[in-house]
Amino acid sequence: MKIIVPMAGRGSRLRPHTLTVPKPLIPVAGKPIVHRLVADIAGVLNEDIEEIAFILGDPAFFGEDVVESLKELARELGAKPSIYRQLDPKGTGHAIMCAEPSLSGPAVIAYADTLIRADFDLDKEADAVIWTKKVKNPEAYGVVNLNEKNEIIELVEKPETFVSDQAVIGIYYFKDVSVLKKELQYVLDNNIINGGEYQINDGIKRMMAAGKVFKTGAVSEWMDCGNKEVTVETNQRMLGFLSEAKEPLISANITKENATIIEPCFIAEGVVLKNSTVGPYVSVGQGTLIEGSTVKNSIIQTHSVIKNATLDSAMIGNHATFDGNFTNVSIGDYSQLK
Repeated sequence: MKIIVPMAGRGSRLRPHTLTVPKPLIPVAGKPIVHRLVADIAGVLNEDIEEIAFILGDPAFFGEDVVESLKELARELGAKPSIYRQLDPKGTGHAIMCAEPSLSGPAVIAYADTLIRADFDLDKEADAVIWTKKVKNPEAYGVVNLNEKNEIIELVEKPETFVSDQAVIGIYYFKDVSVLKKELQYVLDNNIINGGEYQINDGIKRMMAAGKVFKTGAVSEWMDCGNKEVTVETNQRMLGFLSEAKEPLISANITKENATIIEPCFIAEGVVLKNSTVGPYVSVGQGTLIEGSTVKNSIIQTHSVIKNATLDSAMIGNHATFDGNFTNVSIGDYSQLK
């Protein structure tokens, strides 16, 4: 089994945090989004992963540090890492084709801006599986249309009339991904463009038209990381899941002086907490100082300094300095509010 991970975009909805850090590497509950996603998918598949292919954007943004972290992620899962580049962003279908040498055999394709919780057996009799989540407002999503056999016969983007309540979350399994490659090559060769880009859906629709059987794989939790508000919410939910699973979240190598931690929280190594209350649902990155502050339901990244603050639903980047009484903030790397 292979996992193919397109992650070339910068993530404009999560600015300013994505001005210096690719969105898939923004930490949630102490671990980058893409690391959590790939590990969770590997757990659901419950089989050996032979290769993980990452499709990155401009090397000036997705640099060697990013490449090395992704290679290490693949090796931790016992897989061969492959790195590809999408230097000209032309859509989801084009991104996948940038990994053309890896597009053979069984594979999962997953877009790295979402997190899941799932527990199901993958239907390997199907030619492909599209992972979905039941939603209350399907008109806001791309959804699947099912026949009486619960096979997917159509993809419908933001339906004006009810089609189904099963939203597509951006994770796909292909029994032989070379079939998708063939159809996407046709899409590129014939300049089939939707929304100004080459889309994976056009390759999938061609597979359906050729009679390939698509089934659904339902996830119990689908957590978005599209903007600051939902990323903070996702951090909260993920900390809850990890706490229930009894995963260790607070490093033994932290300094506490007259400080209280209200769990669940993720507290990394080298964090210093002075005269503060932290939690619940707070993630604090390595080497950060929090002094004279009350922080809850927030993400604070590495090597930042937080003083005299009351923070709720905040997201603060790396190497940031915050001193004040703002309550709902979003500041990026190397920023200062005093």
